[in-house]
Order: sequence, then C-alpha cells, then structure tokens
Amino acid sequence: MNINENNLILKTDSYKASQYKQYPKETTRLFSYAESRGGIYPETIFFGLQYLVKKYLLKQITIEDVEEAKAFFAIHGVDFNYDGWMYIAKDLKGKLPIIIRAVPEGTKVPIKNALMTLESTDPKVFWIVNWLETLLLKIWYSTTVATQSSFLRKEIYNSLVKTSDDPNAEIDFKLHSFGYRGSSSEETAAIGGAAELLSFKGTDTIIGIICANNYYDAGICGFSINASEHSTITSWGKENELAAYRNMLNQFGRNGSVFACVSDSYDIYNACEKLWGTELKEDIIKSGATLVIRPDSGDPEEVVSKCLSILDSKFGSIINSKGYKVINNVRLIQGDGVNPASIKKIMKRIISENYSMTNIAFGMGGASLQGINRDTQQFAFKASHIMVGTKSVDVFKSPVTDPGKVSKSGRLDLIRGGAGGGFTTIKLSSDVSCHNFTAMQTVYKNGELLIDETFETIRERAKV
Repeated sequence: MNINENNLILKTDSYKASQYKQYPKETTRLFSYAESRGGIYPETIFFGLQYLVKKYLLKQITIEDVEEAKAFFAIHGVDFNYDGWMYIAKDLKGKLPIIIRAVPEGTKVPIKNALMTLESTDPKVFWIVNWLETLLLKIWYSTTVATQSSFLRKEIYNSLVKTSDDPNAEIDFKLHSFGYRGSSSEETAAIGGAAELLSFKGTDTIIGIICANNYYDAGICGFSINASEHSTITSWGKENELAAYRNMLNQFGRNGSVFACVSDSYDIYNACEKLWGTELKEDIIKSGATLVIRPDSGDPEEVVSKCLSILDSKFGSIINSKGYKVINNVRLIQGDGVNPASIKKIMKRIISENYSMTNIAFGMGGASLQGINRDTQQFAFKASHIMVGTKSVDVFKSPVTDPGKVSKSGRLDLIRGGAGGGFTTIKLSSDVSCHNFTAMQTVYKNGELLIDETFETIRERAKV
C-alpha cells in the first residue's frame, strides 16, 4: 500500500479519527486554544503559524485523500468519519471549515495566555478543530526556538552594553546557528533555523534562510563567513599544521575580511601562542583581516579564558570606552558545548577578567534546535467551548493531581491593556469583532490565508 505522505487527513494522532463519535449528541460547534502553560522562560515569541498554514492548510482535501484515509484506518483498526470528510471534499470544495486567530507572529506574550484559537464554522464537521491539533500544536517548536533565541539575545546584549563600545552594531552576529547537522530532520532545521533568524543574522543553517524566504518573503536574511573544518586542517597532517593555517590566511586574509579557523585539531593553546601568535602574527597584521579562532573541545569556560589570555599576550589589546580589553586583530568563536547556561558562564568569566564581549561570538548547535521539547514551555492545546444544540457550554479540565494542567474555559480572546499594560486572556461574551482591544488577528478562515506578513516585519516585532 503506497500512502501519500502529503495527505492532510493522515497528519493526526490515530485516536483522533474516532473522536467524532465521542462528543455529546447535537454538538454543532467546537472552540479550542493553544497556550504556553509555563516553562523556563516567562514569555514566548509566537512564530511559525504562517509556515504551517501555507505548507499544510491551503491544500484542498480531495476525494482521493478521503478514500485513501478510509482504506488506511480500516486496516489500522480505528473508526473513520468517511461521510464527514467526504462532505468537506465535495460540498466544501476541500476547504477546511475553521477560523484560526492568533497573536501576530513575533509578538512577545507572557506565559499562561492564549496564543492561538481555532473555531469550527460548519456544524456538520465541528470536530475538525481538534483533528488539527496534532499538526498545529507543532507551533510549540518554532515558538520555543524563537523564544530561547530572543532571551539569549537579551542576555548577550546586556553584556555588550556593559563591555562594548557599540553593542547595537555587534549583537546581530553574536550567536551563530551551527544546528543544521544536529537537527532531526530537514523540516526541523528549516523552521528552527528560521526562528533563530528572528534574533540573530549569523547562520550556517542554510535551510532556515530558505524557509524564511519561501514562507515569509525574507530574501537572504542570514549571513556567514569563510571558515575551516577539521578535515581541511588535518588533511595537511599534524606536521604541517602551520602550513594549513598559512593557507587559510593566504586564501581569505584580505583587508577588511573576517574568516574563521578551527584550531584545536591538536593543541589549541600551541596554535594560539606559537602558530597564530608567533609564526603568523605579522602576516595576520599585514593582511588587514580579522582572524576568528575557533576552539572546539575541552571545558568551554576554561578554554575561552585561556585562549583570550594567550592571544592578548601575543597581539596586545586596547582598553575601550567601557574600560574593557579588546584584543587586536583576532577574535574567538566558541562553538562547542554552547547552550544557554554555558553562554552565561563564559560571559561572566571573561567579563570578570576584564575582557570585552567584543572579543567573542558563540556558535550554538544542538542546544538551539534539538535541546528543547514541548515541555520546555509546557505547550498545550485544549477545547474550551462547545455548542450542543442551542446550548453554549464552557468546557475545561481540572485534574486534582496537577493544578498546573487546569485549562481555560469559554470562547477566548487575548487583549491588550491587562496588568501593567500587557496582555490578558479573556472569555468572550460576544463575537471577537466586537472587541476593540483584541491582540489577535484572524489568520485563516475556511481555507483561505488572510494574513501574510514578511519576515522583516516579524523580526522587528520580535526585537521590541
């Protein structure tokens, strides 16, 4: 049996298929919402809905999709709403009868607030709302990556403000995406890489740029520099390590250029002191280029500290306007063992040793695109309201074993003007169109995308 992996009907959990039989009889309407119930960060940067809608929800359901799903579930062992899906395919011309409302992407919203709501628009297939939970709750991933990156930008920026002459000029390239190869899939790297680019412009995750371009009209929104890997150094042999570095300098050491060279293939300290700092020192200075040395092993905090000390002793440094040392001609990029905790440790250590953050950038791989999960920000998607006949019913869960999982009830909206001028989730007493203070917008309605924003618009919103 050859199964179409692009069949939207099959992009759900198995148990969803029989749930159309499980709601109260005469149910005609269903309303659900997604939120971050808590987690590591007190706020989230909402991102990725436009991608999910464009990639998955604009394709019309076909009769062939329904027939395939029917055959699949018959073998799979779960009841399937053949008539309901055929109604969508034929009578609704394949368009999904739902309204999706959400905060504008890039908006920073405190946890425990509704970020996105779904509501059915056709009483015959009201259950479609929670059928789509499996697909649409994947918003947790792009939102969590964007959130983590935003908080790291803030942490790094604060250190730059304290120790750098021009923090605004430096911040965009202080955290570089090294996560492509460590991602679990191409799609993970794509949407995660795009989410990182909301906060930083340096990336080696090309698929993230492509995603931002194709789904958010970003153009080329991420940048990189010429750099080596271990194979291009070790291929020269240990005895020719100096020649390998000289080749890097000859190839990329142009006036005003910036290039990076991994230098721990054998002995990072010897490379900093004897090879780069002695043998090639004058050539580096004469080239007018900035060499970025990359350590890639050992304890990050210790290695960065020692490398800065060695390079300072060899190349010298200036004292900037903030009273911190900026080493001449060379910089470091730490790309091994980098995560939110180690970044903070490294920054604290080098600042305590009177080095400016100008001297270092970070490359983060697995910790950015793979070091998170749905529980990092405790994402959930829950039904909160149904219509049974003409009766309006608010629904919620309230498990006695876990108060943290109590869900919201009612038809919900997020409004501006809450405590401290922020956001508040409220229960609607009428249609959202009557609300002047809503912070949400209707993104999708009955098969049509209504909001199509550029990446730059979202990026600027995320930086507010």
